[in-house]
Amino acid sequence: MTDPNTAGETATFGYEDIPAEEKQARVGAVFSSVARKYDIMNDAMSGGMHRLWKDRFVRRVKPRSGEAILDMAGGTGDIAFRMAPSGAAITVSDINQDMLDVGMERAEKRGIHGLEWSRQNAEELSFGDKAFDAYTIAFGIRNVTHIDRALAEAYRVLKTGGRFFCLEFSTTEWPGFAQAYDLYSHKLVPQIGQAIAGDADSYRYLIESIRRFPKMREFEGMIAAAGFRHTRVEPIMGGLVAIHSGWKA
Repeated sequence: MTDPNTAGETATFGYEDIPAEEKQARVGAVFSSVARKYDIMNDAMSGGMHRLWKDRFVRRVKPRSGEAILDMAGGTGDIAFRMAPSGAAITVSDINQDMLDVGMERAEKRGIHGLEWSRQNAEELSFGDKAFDAYTIAFGIRNVTHIDRALAEAYRVLKTGGRFFCLEFSTTEWPGFAQAYDLYSHKLVPQIGQAIAGDADSYRYLIESIRRFPKMREFEGMIAAAGFRHTRVEPIMGGLVAIHSGWKA
């Protein structure tokens, strides 16, 4: 069924511009395809550095016992597992059930209990207003169809004084490194995806989606436009990855 709110709109899907109502299904197919190999591929593509980025991200979030935290696009559990020792009540949400299934299996194997798992669309959360002390999203927001709607929902479900943290790829500003990374990501990452996950096209999309995502300052402006205050950008590796944050006044 066509969503009347998206009729006639287009959305980015890698380097393609497609009807907005098609993006959710096409992104869903990508993540269903790569779910079982997602974490292995993260290691292969980043040389294991994604683990350091996620550690740093969680240190910025500072989860605390007694807090309610929504980890959106949390799929395989990487961020939630890092926050779990804090004693916070963590809800792991993802639009893709295959990713959530992998996360629940990983939690069981690691003996991590007490996490809530909930299938959710970031643009239309089922949670009530002011339900969470913190909202985290890592490497997920560039895959939603309408980023502004996802940010508005993040703002809605946060309590007054609640904090928003987003870890996302961006565009590195280091001279020389940007060109080398472009060559690596466009030429080698799809080949790695084919070798490890048997799926070059999905990883080609993931790289292209990074290139189409707003630059750091533009995305910070979108966070501010959603109502967040004291917004901040923390570039990593010159902006290859960035930690974005804001507070609900």
